[in-house]
Amino acid sequence: MQYRIESDLIGELQVPSEAYYGVQTQRAVENFKISNQYLSSYPHFIKALGYVKKAAAKTNFELGVLKQELYEVISRACDEVIAGKYDSQFPVDMIQGGAGTSINMNANEVIANIALDMMGHKKGEYQYCSPNDHINLSQSTNDAYPTAIKIALHLMNVELMEQLSVAVDAFRKKGVEFEGVIKMGRTQLQDAVPMTLGQEFEAFAATLEGETGKLKFVSRLLTEVNMGGTAIGTGINAPVGFAQKCADNLTEITGFEITSSPNLIEATPDTGAYVTYSSTLKGLAIKLSKICNDLRLLASGPRAGLSEITLPAMQPGSSIMPGKINPVIPEVVNQVCYKVIGNDLTVTMAADAGQLQLNVMEPVLCHAIMESIEFMKNAIETLIEKCVKGIRANEEICYKKVRNSISIVTALNPYIGYKASSKFAKEALATGKSVYNLVLESGLLSKEKLDEILAPENMLRPH
Repeated sequence: MQYRIESDLIGELQVPSEAYYGVQTQRAVENFKISNQYLSSYPHFIKALGYVKKAAAKTNFELGVLKQELYEVISRACDEVIAGKYDSQFPVDMIQGGAGTSINMNANEVIANIALDMMGHKKGEYQYCSPNDHINLSQSTNDAYPTAIKIALHLMNVELMEQLSVAVDAFRKKGVEFEGVIKMGRTQLQDAVPMTLGQEFEAFAATLEGETGKLKFVSRLLTEVNMGGTAIGTGINAPVGFAQKCADNLTEITGFEITSSPNLIEATPDTGAYVTYSSTLKGLAIKLSKICNDLRLLASGPRAGLSEITLPAMQPGSSIMPGKINPVIPEVVNQVCYKVIGNDLTVTMAADAGQLQLNVMEPVLCHAIMESIEFMKNAIETLIEKCVKGIRANEEICYKKVRNSISIVTALNPYIGYKASSKFAKEALATGKSVYNLVLESGLLSKEKLDEILAPENMLRPH
């Protein structure tokens, strides 16, 4: 491999000749061999960095601190980054020291070297276009980096909500398909009262639909940024008016509204938006995990469990037990949900660790949330495509459990009272007789009235 020599505050360092990144990126690559998840693993983040640098260059040009020729070439270089053409040039580990400086400089160096290419200069000839003096003009890592994080999370959240909407539709379709399948509802894993399998699946759809609304609501917190605050929010080295104008330019470039924080000193160390958003992801994970637990219970068996539904058979379930099929898709989604819940604790601890005018733990906080979104998006798609769409109802088993259930005695309460109903339930449990036959033998109700009261379809709604 051929190398070029670049230098920084620490000294000289070899950089691969064909690399568009520079010396500070190379140092980060050597220093932070931590997670094996790199900036290149998160193209939305790279795209967001391109947006930020393009908006900053446009703002600098409009405020008269960047010449038009340089602005135009930087803008075109940013477009290349936004288009994903240079994703491989972002090799920095997502977890790093330095409060995101390495990621910010990775973007600055790549954009500078793309611009140098366009201008006919060699990579590293920074006297013509400098990562610091031109690409990072009027900025600091402390405003550019968190702004890019928020924009990236907003973009990723849009995709997550789209996938979640697909899940809602899939469960809702199953609700319609199963609307005539009568089964027992259960509380505390004990028989409760009848319902339909369709009602159960519609409830799954409704709970996920509620989480979609929450994600949409909290995503608004991700559109308030601290660009223009530079190092600590005072705006040192940024021209007057930079913050508002840059937010306006970001709105124009990204296509969604970006607002400037009213207090940049407060906004620079603040991680409240990340905490709230991560907490919402955790709420979604808890709901999704509960659904997967229910699917595994309903499909338990096939002979010794509930077996009210059958999940698609995806792979052999045992290396020793022939014929065994396990609910592997709900299981993997459960595990993703646990990971997301754990990542939320990471976000909580990282947010708590900020001191004074900056939170230096933003890299792990950022990585945890982005990982959660990607994991959750993939898990939801897997659950729908490889499980939910292929679920079958075992209608006869469901109906048999209703007819044999002691809990249908609940429907008799308004007619014979709670005490008498309890007596029949206890006797049915002790003798093995059905509630229906015991009440009929007692003469308290006629056969016609008993048939009407205990008809399962009459116990599915207020009646």
